[in-house]
Amino acid sequence: MDMMKVLVVDDEARMRKLVKDFLSVKGFQVVEAEDGEQALEVFFAQKDIVLVILDVMMPKMDGWEVCKAIRQYSQVPIIMLTARGEERDELQGFKLGVDEYISKPFSPKILVARVEAILRRSKGTPVDASEAGGIRINKAAHQVTIDGRIIDLSYKEFELLSYFMENQGLALSREKILNHVWNYDYFGDARTIDTHVKKLRSKMGEKGDYIKTIWGMGYKFEVNG
Repeated sequence: MDMMKVLVVDDEARMRKLVKDFLSVKGFQVVEAEDGEQALEVFFAQKDIVLVILDVMMPKMDGWEVCKAIRQYSQVPIIMLTARGEERDELQGFKLGVDEYISKPFSPKILVARVEAILRRSKGTPVDASEAGGIRINKAAHQVTIDGRIIDLSYKEFELLSYFMENQGLALSREKILNHVWNYDYFGDARTIDTHVKKLRSKMGEKGDYIKTIWGMGYKFEVNG
């Protein structure tokens, strides 16, 4: 089996080496970039990168700009690294389509565990497509259509919609959603989910009404009528 290729972008050579060493031990192939411009060159030159680990503070082009550029062409999972644990940075990252958010200093073992969890989930489970109210999800193809039209969802939005549809009619607490969709002990708060749900509803158009808010608790997916 070919090794999965991960792009590590950080202006600190020591940090790149640390992450590379831990990922290599787990069987990943690691390519590196030391600034934002180089990151984009490497990403678009090598079409088989399955995940990007991206530092926020870098010369020439910061992590936010790199993320925006990648998201115009690809939904590859992105993990952002930052030295600042400010909430506004985290929310900005999720709005740009970041999948995970890790503040420095961090445990390399935790980073590797999150990389493995993301890639496990992004492979999708080879199950038949599920459908409800004109929304069709194909996990194997990682594709969503609404009334036959493909809608472009980020990795986390796809996971969220899949979880909602698998639990139609059930009230889901924010805690339960975090545990199943984010799949690790999340050090954040419920606004992470609310931000994703807002974007997901917007992309779904009128079908976004199927995701009902249960005030003070969470959400429920229910097809009208």
